[in-house]
Amino acid sequence: MQLGIIGLARSGKTTIFNAVTRGTAQVGTYSAATQPNVGVVHVPDERVDRLTEIYKPKKTTHATIQYVDFPAAGESFGKGEGPAGKFINELARMDALIHVVRMFEDDAVPHPEGTVDPHRDVATMDMELAFADLAIIERRLQRIGIEMRSLKPGEREAIQRLKNLLERMKAELENEVPLRAQEINADEWKMLEGSQFLTALPLLLVFNVGEDDLPRRTELETELRDRYAGIARDVAVFSGRFEMELNELSDEEAEEFRASVGVTESGMAGAIRASYALLGLISFLTVGPDEVRAWTVRKGAPAPEAAGKIHSDLQRGFIRAEVVRYDDLVACGSEAEAKKRGLMRTEGKTYVVQDGDVLHVLFNV
Repeated sequence: MQLGIIGLARSGKTTIFNAVTRGTAQVGTYSAATQPNVGVVHVPDERVDRLTEIYKPKKTTHATIQYVDFPAAGESFGKGEGPAGKFINELARMDALIHVVRMFEDDAVPHPEGTVDPHRDVATMDMELAFADLAIIERRLQRIGIEMRSLKPGEREAIQRLKNLLERMKAELENEVPLRAQEINADEWKMLEGSQFLTALPLLLVFNVGEDDLPRRTELETELRDRYAGIARDVAVFSGRFEMELNELSDEEAEEFRASVGVTESGMAGAIRASYALLGLISFLTVGPDEVRAWTVRKGAPAPEAAGKIHSDLQRGFIRAEVVRYDDLVACGSEAEAKKRGLMRTEGKTYVVQDGDVLHVLFNV
């Protein structure tokens, strides 16, 4: 899973990137980066840690997320020349975008616009992403116009449908409706295959607050979610500077530090959870003496598709899966005891994998 981090200059975007990557890809927070920074993060999962204690495997593997920190948009913002331009191809390949929005006050780091106004900044980024998509649509419409001149009447039906779709999309974008919120059905998306639309991507708004606002983080998230959450868009509240400070402490010290300011969960864990929900993802688990591992799969995936995440041979030769819920396995202490209590069941090809399922796949070679 690749998540692209975007934001205005001095939003704390790179501070948050450094915080979530926990020092694996540290870059200067005030440098004028010209290329994206990339960092891979192990997804925190207490279930993996607990199963590791039980099985004591040779290897433990958490699910991973790749964060790509794109250079901050600067003075060109508000002029239709935002984050798309140079990096549109890379941005469009992301599974989702994270827009870091500044909410913290710091006289030493003045906002480029002179004042801190998160609602203005959200609107500015939304406009820039829409500009990028409108430019793509307008180019497609121009090409269609040229193509239609040389087509015979019987050949125009399919391209006319595409033209009508693009014109409808364009009108809604101009009315500030991103593609992710437009009513575009599966057949219409097939007509758009290969297009690199940015407002079609799921979007997580991460509001970067100061340490003083952390005690009311839950309250802020509720207020901001009421205002901004929608189809394939969600909200998280995060303090980049606070999370970076936590990274320098031991786990025990970090927990005490969070408790001292009334925070029960790390901002990174909250942002990752929101990202999973936004993308419609869940985690299932595999266990054994060699490895305990978390796997990521789309919510609603049948068992063979989940098996394919482990290895393509498992999907092709899928016979059945032995499934036990994580909570049941931990309560039993072993798969043998789970079987004895009737808590491990056999599921076939139509079984829909649930978050926290522990799977053992049986297959033909």
